[in-house]
Amino acid sequence: MARSSTGMKWVSVFTLLILSLLALTAFAEDGSIDDDMKRITGLVGNGDFEATPSNGFPNEAIVEGPSEIPNWKSNGSVELVESGQKQGGMILIIPQGRHAVKLGNDAEISQEVPVEKGSIYSVTFCAARTCAQLESINVSVAPASQTVDLQTIYSIQGWNPYAVSFNADQDTFSLVFKNPGMEDDPACGPIIDNIAIKKLFTPDKPKDNAVINGDFEEGPWMFRNTSLGVLLPTNLDEETSSLPGWIVESNRAVRYIDSDHYSVPQGRRAIELLSGKEGIISQMVETKPDKLYSLTFSLGHADDKCKEPLAVMAFAGDQAQNVHYTPNSNSTFQTANLNFTAKAERTRIAFYSIYYNTRSDDMSSLCGPVVDDVRVWFSTSNRLRGLGLVRLGLGILGLVWLLM
Repeated sequence: MARSSTGMKWVSVFTLLILSLLALTAFAEDGSIDDDMKRITGLVGNGDFEATPSNGFPNEAIVEGPSEIPNWKSNGSVELVESGQKQGGMILIIPQGRHAVKLGNDAEISQEVPVEKGSIYSVTFCAARTCAQLESINVSVAPASQTVDLQTIYSIQGWNPYAVSFNADQDTFSLVFKNPGMEDDPACGPIIDNIAIKKLFTPDKPKDNAVINGDFEEGPWMFRNTSLGVLLPTNLDEETSSLPGWIVESNRAVRYIDSDHYSVPQGRRAIELLSGKEGIISQMVETKPDKLYSLTFSLGHADDKCKEPLAVMAFAGDQAQNVHYTPNSNSTFQTANLNFTAKAERTRIAFYSIYYNTRSDDMSSLCGPVVDDVRVWFSTSNRLRGLGLVRLGLGILGLVWLLM
C-alpha cells in the first residue's frame, strides 16, 4: 500500500505540473504578461490620439488655430478629427474611440519609438478613406517604407486595421505616417488611428514539420476590442514580414484573424484568404530533392457569415490542388492533404482563395476560407509519428506501473 500511495503521489504531482504549465502558457499567449524577451508591445505614445492637446481639442470653443498632437510631430495639413464630424456632406469615419488624425496633401506625423536594435517590429494601425478614390498611406522607418493602398474597401465599416513590419537598425526609430497624395481637394486625405507596435520573433522550425509558423500563432499586434482582424498587405520580403515565415505576394491583402472573434481551426490565430487570386500567401520550405512529401493543412469557415462555396488552391512545388470546404455540423474545419515530390532543396508552398466571397449579411464585406496548421513532412512521417505516440504511451504506462 505504501508503494502504491507513493506512486499515486508522483502521478498527482506530475499532473499538477502539466496543468500549471498549460495555464502559464495560456496566460502568456493572452498577452497579459511579457516573456523573457521583454517585447515592446501595444499602443505607441498617444497612439489612439485621445490625449488632450495643450490648447484643447479643435471642437472646444476656446481653441484658435491647429491643436498640437501630444507625442507626435506633424508637418503639413494635419488635422485632429472627432467622431460625428462632418466634411462637406460626409460624416468622417473614426475607426475607434472619439478622435483620430486626418492627413492632407503631402502631410505627415512622426514619433521616435524605442526599440531593440536588430529586431523585427510589426506596426498595426487603423485607417479609413475620406473623399479621394485613390488614397493611400505611406508608413516608413528610414530607410525602409511601405505604401498601403486604401482603395479597396474590405469591410462595410469603411475602415480596417493594417500591419506592416520593419527591421530596427538602431535603438530607436522614427515612425512616420505620410499621405503621398496630391488631391484637387486638399481636405481629402486618409484618417489613421490606433497605432501599435509589436516585437516579432521567428518560431523555430518543428522537428516533424518543414513549415515555419505554420500555425500562424506569431504575427502582428491585434486589438482585442476590434472584430475586423488585421489586414496584411503585399510584402515580398520574408525577412521582415508581419507574419514570420510567410509573404503576401499579391496586390490585395489577406486577413489575420483571432479566436476571440472568429472560428479558428486550432490555437488562437489563423489566416483568412480574401479576393481570390489577388490574395496569396506563400513560403519557401526546406526539402530534399526526389523525396516524397505531404502538405497538410486545416481548411475552414471563419463563422463570419461568409457566403459559400469556400475553396482554396494549394500549391507545393509543381503540384496544385483545389480543395473545397465541406460544411460539417460537428466542425467548422476539415483537414486537407497534397502529396508531392520535391525537386530541389527549397520548395514553394502557397494558398489562395478560388472564389471572391462576401458576407451574406451586408453583401459587401470581403471574406473567404480560413487556412491553419500548415505542415510539410515526409509522406511516411504520419505512420512513424503514430508509432512514436504509441511508444510514448507505453513508456508512460510503464513508468506509472513502476511507481506503483
